[in-house]
Amino acid sequence: MLIIRRDRAMTAVSLMLDIAFHAGRAGTVSAADIAERLGLARRGMEPLLQALSRAGLLDSVRGPRGGYRLGRPPRDIRLAEIVAVALSEDDDAQHGPAGRLQSAVIDRLWRELDASLQETLQSLTLDDLLRRAAAAGLRRPAAEPITFAI
Repeated sequence: MLIIRRDRAMTAVSLMLDIAFHAGRAGTVSAADIAERLGLARRGMEPLLQALSRAGLLDSVRGPRGGYRLGRPPRDIRLAEIVAVALSEDDDAQHGPAGRLQSAVIDRLWRELDASLQETLQSLTLDDLLRRAAAAGLRRPAAEPITFAI
């Protein structure tokens, strides 16, 4: 169920948005920079970055200008895909309480909420989140610094 493990799913969406926002079309973003901006431990987010790379949502680039970049254009990456990757490798899935009320009422409620959340995630792309960032007044960094010579 998506709702129970939202912290891992939210982290995956945040990582992808950070990369889309800061890398632009051709640039890369280092894991250290992502960790600093998001306030995460680099070691803790590396397995998630690797999972997103294996799924083709990210490209991992080695070398002095290496880092991560989107594997596809932001308009082609649905939030549902990101969340599915994040939760597929989650071995810590928790099971709720048992009992008649649980199975008759709570489990059904959670399935309804999960279906609604899946529908919303399927309708949104990374590009939609970039537009929300722009609408909030956030400016993407320039790919290359502008220099003037006189």
